[in-house]
Amino acid sequence: MGSITQKADVALKYQAAPGHHDEAMSAEGSVREHWKYLLESLGHLGSEALQERHSKAQRILRDDGATYNIYSKPEANRVWSLDPVPLILNSEEWSEIESGLLERSELFNLLLKDIYGPRNLIKHGLTPPEILFGHRGFLRPCHDAGLPGDHQLITHAVDMVRDAEGHMCVLGDRTQAPSGSGYALENRVVMSRILPSLFRDSHVHRLALFFRALRQKLNELHLGNGVPRIVVLTPGAFNETYFEHAYLANYLGYTLVQGGDLTVRKGYVWMKSLEGLRRVDVILRRVDDYYCDPVELKSNSHLGVPGLLDAVRAGRVIVANPLGSGVLEHPGFLKYLPELARYFLGREPRLKTVKTYWCGDPSDREKVFADFKRFVIKPTFRKTGAHSIVVASLSEAEQLALKAEINNKPIGFVAQEYQQPSQSPTWQGEKLISRPAVLRSFSVASEASYTIMPGGLTRVGESTDASIVTNQMGSVSKDTWVIASEPEKQVTLRISESEAGTHFHSDHRTDLPSRVVENFFWLGRYAERAEAALRILRTTFMKLNGLEFLSPRATGLLLRAITQVTGTYPGFSVDDPKLFAKPENELLSVILDHQRMGSVASSLTAMLTSAEEVKELLSADTQRVINDIGDELGQLKTAYKDQLTSAPEEALDPLVTALLALAGLCQESMVRGMGWRFLELGRRTERAMQTIGLLRATMVPVLDRNDEVVLQESVLMSVESLITYRRRHRGQMDPSSGLDLVMLDETNPRSLLYQLQRLAEHIALLPRPEKQRGLTAEARLVLEATTVLQLSDVDKLCDSVSKHNMRNKLDDLLANLQRLLIDTSGKISEKHFDHTTGPQPLIRAHWEVE
Repeated sequence: MGSITQKADVALKYQAAPGHHDEAMSAEGSVREHWKYLLESLGHLGSEALQERHSKAQRILRDDGATYNIYSKPEANRVWSLDPVPLILNSEEWSEIESGLLERSELFNLLLKDIYGPRNLIKHGLTPPEILFGHRGFLRPCHDAGLPGDHQLITHAVDMVRDAEGHMCVLGDRTQAPSGSGYALENRVVMSRILPSLFRDSHVHRLALFFRALRQKLNELHLGNGVPRIVVLTPGAFNETYFEHAYLANYLGYTLVQGGDLTVRKGYVWMKSLEGLRRVDVILRRVDDYYCDPVELKSNSHLGVPGLLDAVRAGRVIVANPLGSGVLEHPGFLKYLPELARYFLGREPRLKTVKTYWCGDPSDREKVFADFKRFVIKPTFRKTGAHSIVVASLSEAEQLALKAEINNKPIGFVAQEYQQPSQSPTWQGEKLISRPAVLRSFSVASEASYTIMPGGLTRVGESTDASIVTNQMGSVSKDTWVIASEPEKQVTLRISESEAGTHFHSDHRTDLPSRVVENFFWLGRYAERAEAALRILRTTFMKLNGLEFLSPRATGLLLRAITQVTGTYPGFSVDDPKLFAKPENELLSVILDHQRMGSVASSLTAMLTSAEEVKELLSADTQRVINDIGDELGQLKTAYKDQLTSAPEEALDPLVTALLALAGLCQESMVRGMGWRFLELGRRTERAMQTIGLLRATMVPVLDRNDEVVLQESVLMSVESLITYRRRHRGQMDPSSGLDLVMLDETNPRSLLYQLQRLAEHIALLPRPEKQRGLTAEARLVLEATTVLQLSDVDKLCDSVSKHNMRNKLDDLLANLQRLLIDTSGKISEKHFDHTTGPQPLIRAHWEVE
């Protein structure tokens, strides 16, 4: 044990954990040579400055929307965590690791070709038949459905730890949809920002070459003529690594799609875009094998594309990694890897693999049970909720139960000798401490062999003695620095002009799936819905707590307006004197109840969900504001923890401000493409409908003079027009003047007429069939609404009063406009959004296992 360096800040002393191999410290307690510059620099930086850099890293990750979703605790979905102290590997050691990883990828590629081809591993007795045919990852329909060329395995990830002798040892492989490379890239970007000088002076191997090789390989997979259309297939926003899917799609310049965005027609795969069907040539999938085709694989999957496998077999679309490659993740193969390597490569693997026993082999099972506490038990098929189990951490009763489970289905388990990970310096609790580290590195097929990402994604455990280090268990990530022996040649993803024509469609960035424009539409609607609710609530709080006297009649109408505008029925629509006398609990519910449709929390949550679905198309500033909205929503509960505060409207102000910032960014920063246009369609539709609801609730009833003044001021305040009205009319409140400003003033961006005019402009520019002439159905509806509104006479509308003291003609006009807007929204949805369901099998395949 020893300190980092004699010059180091006392607060930054680091001691290696006794009994563990340490990455930074030798057994004698001295700092390893390739760690010296980093640790000395951190020592001179000091603990306070390093903590500030750590906080800055977390702010950047939060602003980038970098998240990781924990399945067992959906409420704990959190910002991706990054340790500011990287893992360091020297160039000589990395050269040995790299050659071992390259060889391993070549071996797994040959193994995949054999499994879905001649199956010599079975014919020659290299592995028992049960290890292949008894595994859910082996998909018989994928036989001979491989890729053209020498490489079947396009991307490959390997998890490694350092053993007691200091050598890297493989724990397992990821082959069907390897995750983590995008997070490694995000980590590198953040580290280069928080420690720029240290990163630059350390001569760290760059990652750009790996991603350039990935993009080049995906382009080469398309053997047809022309420029390939490449998409990234994601399970959706609720997947644990959805951020990475969106991040990589954006970084590589591909369209992010979900299963519902694709369809198979006439043997080809097409993307259902706003402009029509667009043929897809290559799919980089992040959906597990089993879920990719509900027709031939998992029948109740909604994540895949019906008929995809048939298109793959016909060679009309390329899927990387190929369907069925998940079988290589069977940890039982690790037991037979030396023999498989001798057969396929003529030698044993360079990289050592942790000693593995397959419980389907009776002799192996007997060895495992004889010394049970020495092992880690793993399921042979990865699924949600199935984790590795360290036997030594179990009670005697739990060990007996686990043995019984293994005996009940022995082919479903492997046992690996527990390999204690090496320790690495980690910044936690404002000090450097040792934590166990696991490294995941990545490879991608290239022209000659494989290109290996220098370094990869390192994860560290929560405690020094953590036995399992995984993201789902709350581990923290590290950037991994491979120190170059000499300055590297600069490599970038930017392509030359000569390459540009062979890499991109000119319309790749404008081709949007129907799902995406639908989410933009609802992002706009939910944002306006939340803002309207916040404004009427804020206005009501100010009036209820103001100096002027409110009659019970005016108070009741204001409270009823909240229910009518938000749609949170029954609310204040019921005639309950107790409710109106003490409205606090109902108002809190309208603000905070996520389960209540129309509440502020519900609308904002829906808005955030829509934003998550299109996050790859949002700018960094927009993402930052959306994160702010999420934070402010979380803080509302604190603001209203026990009861309404002394100035309850002030707690709502930050959310209103954040929503206005979002609207401003969308208006000033978004390219005027179809995403922005549908966002505006949703925003204008909802703003018009919310204004109509507010006017019907407050301006249709006829009150005495004082109450009408209060209600009219409330309306003008809620639609941000009170100052304009006072400037024009010197504070004299008149219903017809107020209605003229809110309904008919085309210079007022909050007026009804302004919303309808903008709707007409956007609808006119929507895609339409070439043969269609004249106005579309939605254009006719908006024209009718605009005409009806412009032909109205506000003086007559105000003067026409029924015997029940209601302005019936005004209410009829507003109801008609409301109906026309609802119909317009329905037509837009019907024409431009996708609501179809793909074909499903009539019967399930006999081999399909739930």
